[in-house]
Amino acid sequence: MVFLICIIVGILTAFVGSLVGLGGGVILIPILILLYQFVPGFEWATPQAIVGISLITMIFTSLASTLAYLKDGRVDYKTGLLFLFGSIPGSILGSWLNQFMETEAFLLYFGVLVIGISMLFFIKQKPHNRTVSNGKNQRTFHVDGKVYHYTVSTWFAFFLSLIVGTLSGLFGIGGGSIMVPAMILLFGFPVHIATATSMFMIFFVSIIGATTHIALGHIVWEYVLFFIPGAWIGGKLGAKVSQILKGKTLEWILRITLVLIGIRMIINGLTG
Repeated sequence: MVFLICIIVGILTAFVGSLVGLGGGVILIPILILLYQFVPGFEWATPQAIVGISLITMIFTSLASTLAYLKDGRVDYKTGLLFLFGSIPGSILGSWLNQFMETEAFLLYFGVLVIGISMLFFIKQKPHNRTVSNGKNQRTFHVDGKVYHYTVSTWFAFFLSLIVGTLSGLFGIGGGSIMVPAMILLFGFPVHIATATSMFMIFFVSIIGATTHIALGHIVWEYVLFFIPGAWIGGKLGAKVSQILKGKTLEWILRITLVLIGIRMIINGLTG
C-alpha cells in the first residue's frame, strides 16, 4: 500500500508541478510530511529524506516536461543557462544547510516562503511588449502566433538565481515556485515561456541538489524508485495540459496552490 501511494503521489505532484513550472517539490514535500505524521509506513519521511526524494523525483518530472516543451519551442534555454550559473552553486549550499534544520522550523519557514511567493502574483505585472534600449539583453520569442519582447539583466539574473538555488536546495522545491513569478513579474516573461524555461532549469538544479543529498546519505532508495514512474508520467501530462490552458488560468492555479500549501505548512509548524 505504501508503494502504491508513492506512485500516485508522484503522478499528482509531477502533474501540478509541470503544469505551472514548479517542478513538483512544492507539492510533494507537504504531502509527504502529512503522510509522515498520519499514515503508518511513512516513518522514514524525515525532512532530509523528503527533500532528497523531492529533488530526485524532480529530475524525471522536469526532464519529461522539458522534452515536451522543447517540441513546441517554448523554452528560452539561453536565459535558462544564464540563471543556472547562480542557481547551481546556490543549490549545493542549500542542500548542505538543510541537514541542520529541525522539523518544526522546516515547516514554518517553508510555509512562510510559499505564502510570500504567492503574494508576488498580486503585484501588477510589467507589460511584455515594452521598448528595450539595450539590445544585448533583449529576448524575442514567438508563441502561439504572438511576438514577445523582454529583457534579462545579467547580474541581476545571477544574484537572483543564486538566492533561488540556495532556497531550492534548502527546501527541496526545485526553485520553480520562486523563479516562475520572478521571470513573469521582474523580467516580463509570458507565463508559458516562464513555465517551460523553469522546468528546463529545474532539471539541472535538481541533479546537483540530489547529488549533494545522496552524498550526505539522505536518500531512502527503496521508496524513491516508486516515485520515479509517477514523476515521468505526471511531467508529460502536466506539460501537455499547460499548453492548452490560458496564461491567466495558469497564474490563478499557481496562486491558489501556493496559498493553500503555505497555510497548511505554517499551521503544522506552529502546532508541531
